[in-house]
Amino acid sequence: MSDHRGDLWIANSVSDLIQGDVHEHLPLEAIPLSGDVLGLGTTASIDNGELSFLLNPAGDTTIWKCQAVDGGIRPLHPGDGSAHFPYVCFSADAAALRVVMDPAELGDVRARPLQAVVDAGIARLRHQGRLTEAPIYGLRLELEWCALVITVASKLCMGQQRRNSAIAHSEVSDGTAARSIYQLLQHYLLAPQDPGVALDPIRYLGRSLHWDCCGFYDTDPASGRVTVPQSGANLHLHGCSTDLRHGGHLHHEHPDTALAAVKRFAIYPLQRLHHLVSDLGVEDVSFAAGTLSFNVVNRGAMDVSDVGVAVVIDDRYSDHRYLRLPWLVAGGHENFELPLDLCPGRHHLAVIADPEQQIIEAPQQQSNNRVALEVWV
Repeated sequence: MSDHRGDLWIANSVSDLIQGDVHEHLPLEAIPLSGDVLGLGTTASIDNGELSFLLNPAGDTTIWKCQAVDGGIRPLHPGDGSAHFPYVCFSADAAALRVVMDPAELGDVRARPLQAVVDAGIARLRHQGRLTEAPIYGLRLELEWCALVITVASKLCMGQQRRNSAIAHSEVSDGTAARSIYQLLQHYLLAPQDPGVALDPIRYLGRSLHWDCCGFYDTDPASGRVTVPQSGANLHLHGCSTDLRHGGHLHHEHPDTALAAVKRFAIYPLQRLHHLVSDLGVEDVSFAAGTLSFNVVNRGAMDVSDVGVAVVIDDRYSDHRYLRLPWLVAGGHENFELPLDLCPGRHHLAVIADPEQQIIEAPQQQSNNRVALEVWV
């Protein structure tokens, strides 16, 4: 994949994840892990957690799943059937793009905000002519902390805000959407000692203060493609403690987080961004001998779950037939044959995939979700 070494693929986005109702999933098997693959993401709502893409001793990449229940981690392996991701972004092998900075060039970083340190590193490398301009920079950092707060996703669906906000205004839901996603997740603290505050919602994990991290610096954070869609929130970083005990999203902007030292600083300019999308469709619709036949297809790049299909006769939506597909893989299809007892005469039949618009599809890709058929009995 040398011709893709400056590419970044984004399956859904952080904005999509915050809005909830994510029914699109990219399986682990779709992500190439040979070489230095940068990425981060979130696991499915049935088994919440964060994804950290870390280099292994063989020089390839292992995805570690960081668990919400206890802040622990475990490696994910292709083929075990347990990993599918509603949000994930990943590069090809980016080893040829790697630009390494001597941490000493960053000066004294103790107690400085991590994003300010990264800002300074990017500016210095750009001034030296060692780093090309890019919309998104990948990062691999080895960091030592005085104290670190991490978050781990424990509730992916923040309510049905996407569907609601399209048709109505709600102060409650709008207020939730405006809050930082990290306020809604499980928090953990790594520090030299337990603060001993009994009612503190931030749970103390231990003294694992050396972390191996991978993430992204987005020059347009408000787009929400790989960071929280807020101005100034350029840095999104996941990682694991080097003793492989804990992992999660590094809440580097939290007031209880304090940086001690940068041990390694590597940055990768990613020039080409690709958005992986879903594309449902209805095909091969026919009616013969009292039976309606049709195919529901998934022409997109991601698996989809819990897909509804409506069959409407003569525009009577009040008594439509409704089917549901629990899962439809990318490139897959499912054929249906539905007996219909129609009275003599002309009838208008409509087959609609995802009538509730739960699947995230661009407007130009929704035209194939509905097929109409005129029949004579």
